[in-house]
Amino acid sequence: MSDAPINFRPAGPSASADWPLAARLAWLRAFTRQIMAYEPELTAAIEQDVGKPAWQALTGDVLTLLHACAWHRRRVRKLLRARAVRRAWTLLPGTRVTLTRAPLGFVAIIATWNYPVQLLGIQLVQALMAGNRVVVKPCERSPLSQLLLLRIARAAGAPGTHLAWAEATREAGPALLDAGPGPHLPGVTAGAGWDHVVFTGSTAVGRQIAAWAGPKLVGTTLELSGNDSAIVLGDANVRLAARTIFAAMTLNSGQTCLAPRRVLVLRRAAGPLLDELAVLVMNHPPLRLIDAGSAAQCAAMVKAALAGGAANAGAAVGGGADRTRVLAGTAPMPEGEGGCWLRPVVVVDPPLDSDLVTCVARDHFGPVLAVVPVADVGEALRIHRSCGQHLSASVFTRDVRAGRELAAELGASLVTINDCVIPGGHPGVAITGHGASGWGASRGEPGLLALTRPVYVTTTGRVRPAVGLVSGSAVAWLRFGLGWMFGRSRKLPLGG
Repeated sequence: MSDAPINFRPAGPSASADWPLAARLAWLRAFTRQIMAYEPELTAAIEQDVGKPAWQALTGDVLTLLHACAWHRRRVRKLLRARAVRRAWTLLPGTRVTLTRAPLGFVAIIATWNYPVQLLGIQLVQALMAGNRVVVKPCERSPLSQLLLLRIARAAGAPGTHLAWAEATREAGPALLDAGPGPHLPGVTAGAGWDHVVFTGSTAVGRQIAAWAGPKLVGTTLELSGNDSAIVLGDANVRLAARTIFAAMTLNSGQTCLAPRRVLVLRRAAGPLLDELAVLVMNHPPLRLIDAGSAAQCAAMVKAALAGGAANAGAAVGGGADRTRVLAGTAPMPEGEGGCWLRPVVVVDPPLDSDLVTCVARDHFGPVLAVVPVADVGEALRIHRSCGQHLSASVFTRDVRAGRELAAELGASLVTINDCVIPGGHPGVAITGHGASGWGASRGEPGLLALTRPVYVTTTGRVRPAVGLVSGSAVAWLRFGLGWMFGRSRKLPLGG
């Protein structure tokens, strides 16, 4: 990584809180160019922070952020502009209504580490383009890449009145929430509070932020964990399904919220799918996880599932009709420097109440996959719903129409058909968790609008509705008119 300093140029009227949309769009163009200029440094910083290979850092982080910048540059003016609301001629004939968008105000972004440039970068672009004043708490696990990204944003012209950041330490997060924006943004009084908090991370920490924000009536966007399912129907292309699912479970060492954690495969497709997966697992090298604790958690959950009678597809595959019984193996053990390395493992037919299937008592964030053969789609849905975290899901079938119908039953924010994870990088796709996967929208049009508030402005002309005492004949005429407009019907009997 280059040690060359970034030359900070003046950001214009940074002492003013006013940063009009035209200036924000100019900043976004400059920010995009500077991301490209500093791409080698950003990629190297991601590698150094989280051990992500250069290709994954470049495509999954930098390239995805560049596309998001271009998407917002083309659409933000249209999405944020004022628009007329259709008139209600009968109720308010002389009133015109205009919907405008206003920034929320002071926004805190508490960043995560697994996609350090992509996730923080998109949230930063949306918060600033909406007109907010933003303070970022970089993740303590990815300080080099995120601090570099923030310095690039400032160098591209983001004024100090609208962008600042706290230290990249674990303690800085709670301190930032309690202190408010005052210590970081110039001209803000010490007693000012947050208008919104954006957090990406674990469900456990998300609950703590929700508990802090609730009594203060501070809005939050919580993009939390996903423990997602891939459903393989009987007519699926099993070779495609196996390779796609395995690529998703090993992408970023399985440390992706949208990655599949379990495969629910109809029995007639289970044998061929396991054949394909076994070859992929046996030929794959170990993957580096973020720390030894994460690797140990994965290994412990696999060991518990095997003790309950499951099989491990990382071992040799024998013949026989009951393929889930002939797969055998031992639990993976963390290896390599610091015990952070783990070989990908596919656990076949684990107990349905095991943590590996339900992810209720504990979950994992690594290259471990449970494969559960099922009798039909109904059984697949029952198992899928036993986990309360549904951020995304995948369906593999040759019948795309059937896949779309099944997608409506999965309760996920994103459903991919014949693919996993990668389509979630589309800049127009929003992530909208619910339940234990969080709430609020990030990314895409809903994510941008979620960082604004609607303001309705009405203008009333000479024609106004009658107020005060009104004659009986006027009431009669009104009833006649309502009947003509909305229709009349015979009264139905009312129940008790």
